[in-house]
Amino acid sequence: MNKGWMILVGLLGLQVAYADQLVVVAGATGRTGVHVVQQLQGQGVKVRALVRDANKAKETLGDGVETVIADVKDPASLQRALVGATAVVSAIGSGGDWFGDNGPEFVDYAGNKNLALAAKAAGVQHMVLVSSMGISNLQHPLNRRFNNVLIWKYLGEEALRKSGVPYTIIRPGGLKDDAAGTRGIRLTAADQSGQGTVNRADVALACVKALFNPAAQGKTFELTNTDQTGDVSDWSALFAGVEPDKE
Repeated sequence: MNKGWMILVGLLGLQVAYADQLVVVAGATGRTGVHVVQQLQGQGVKVRALVRDANKAKETLGDGVETVIADVKDPASLQRALVGATAVVSAIGSGGDWFGDNGPEFVDYAGNKNLALAAKAAGVQHMVLVSSMGISNLQHPLNRRFNNVLIWKYLGEEALRKSGVPYTIIRPGGLKDDAAGTRGIRLTAADQSGQGTVNRADVALACVKALFNPAAQGKTFELTNTDQTGDVSDWSALFAGVEPDKE
């Protein structure tokens, strides 16, 4: 499929692509995951929030979101959670439990691997993974401080790439909490940018715009904000401007 056709598909409108779709969001109560849920709802997409804590989910997401109790460390729970799903967005992360049972090895790597395998078994059509910029730098300070977190994230990426599920991997820069659309967007191929910051809401927006978009599939992006302002009008063109991952 050439770039012109991919852009045309995007311009036809994501509302068509989203019709009758069910998107499962893992990490839905996290600081980025909440934005993903809200933006999917804003697009009229049916959302299922994959959570471990029902009370936290109700407090964070409200009553208008379908929730399912599951744990990415428990493959059997994921099989149940993904029944009927057509897409998955993974915004999971080990958070502050760097050396415990919820550390990077078990969440950022094994958790995403379990999600990818469950998605494959469930016939999921697209999985979007929120990863991190700087992954390819083995000497990155985050690895030294936080139990090799970027190495485990990279292995989680690789598990998704090898799963056979159509995918998009987004590597955001340093995360900030300003509103979406207040700054410009830059998408570059993996290992091209290397630095920068981005609003969590813009990361979530990129996830939503990537779903079911052929121009975004099979690609790994670095995502940062620019000093320009204003909303992006043509995400398909941005996605099409990055080459697919090499097999």
